Amino acid sequence: MSSKKLITIERHIQEQQRAYPQATGVFTGMLQDMALAAKFIAQQTQRAGLSDLLGASDTSNVYGERQQKLDLFADQVIYNMNHDTGRVCAMASEEHDDLIDVPVEYDTGNYVLLYDPLDGSSNIDVNVSIGTIFSIHSKFSRAERGTMEDVLQRGKRLLAAGYVVYGSSTMMVYTTGRGVFGFTLDVGLGEFLLSHELIRFPEQPAYYSINHGNARYWTPGVKRFVETLQGLDAPQSRPLGNRYIGSLVADFHRNMLKGGIFIYPGDLTEPEKPYGKMRLMFEAQALAFIAEQAGGYASDGVGDILDVRPHSLHQRVPMFVGNRALVEKAEACIREHDQAWLEAYLPYRNTRAAFFS
Repeated sequence: MSSKKLITIERHIQEQQRAYPQATGVFTGMLQDMALAAKFIAQQTQRAGLSDLLGASDTSNVYGERQQKLDLFADQVIYNMNHDTGRVCAMASEEHDDLIDVPVEYDTGNYVLLYDPLDGSSNIDVNVSIGTIFSIHSKFSRAERGTMEDVLQRGKRLLAAGYVVYGSSTMMVYTTGRGVFGFTLDVGLGEFLLSHELIRFPEQPAYYSINHGNARYWTPGVKRFVETLQGLDAPQSRPLGNRYIGSLVADFHRNMLKGGIFIYPGDLTEPEKPYGKMRLMFEAQALAFIAEQAGGYASDGVGDILDVRPHSLHQRVPMFVGNRALVEKAEACIREHDQAWLEAYLPYRNTRAAFFS
């Protein structure tokens, strides 16, 4: 690599800031601190088996999932990197039931940070790729300190989103609405270096990602759509390859670079829970924003995930994200075949938070 191409993530973020003459550097500092947090987490994921960070803790999160030791470590790192900077008015993490308030002894700022500290943590003990997801909103309410109203904003209002993949190499991908950029961690230098500039979904998709173990629970529209991906509806067409890791970040990352779609649908096995598994505020919004900036699209099967109005912090949504043509085909299959599911899901989707009603 020539010296002209050695662009660190810190330098890149600062160069992006120049497009905004009114910028104060506060937002830039947040992104740079997320990169630093990623270095800390990457260091520990690479030596987790040697540092007593493998395995489950004795606590569970709000979803009833046993928290992994590395989950808690990553959560604490991101909190420590942001709680005393004066940049954020509130934070929210997948690992916490409620908002994470900024301690009263510290100033608050104009930004909200949401994050999934360690996505795919069930794969930690078997050495499979895992990741961190984050997104940033601007303060919305007029309250002195951050409120739930500041957090529960539509994805269309996002200022930035990103993720980190901890795998054969550590890579951080982010967007501020001006394209998607990827940076690979050079362990020797201790720096994230620009390795993927202006990432776009390839026009020709290669893969689809879905857990076939759940096929018995799929709605007719989802079954029909997966058959089209497999080429079963048109024997002359070439099927897509099936790749499913079970770490959302890793599956999304591969599909964005190679072309494809990630699917986690809703179902009717529990009629009162037709909304699937993906967390709107901590996973779906961020990846939907990144997908849009990379020329892709994310839907809950009804419409754009970025248009979904949040009504609770730990709200779940079905998720179809990847090449736009594939996601729109999924929506068409659901409209045609899944009237029962739509009747169950739409009331939940259209619920609004009390302060936005």
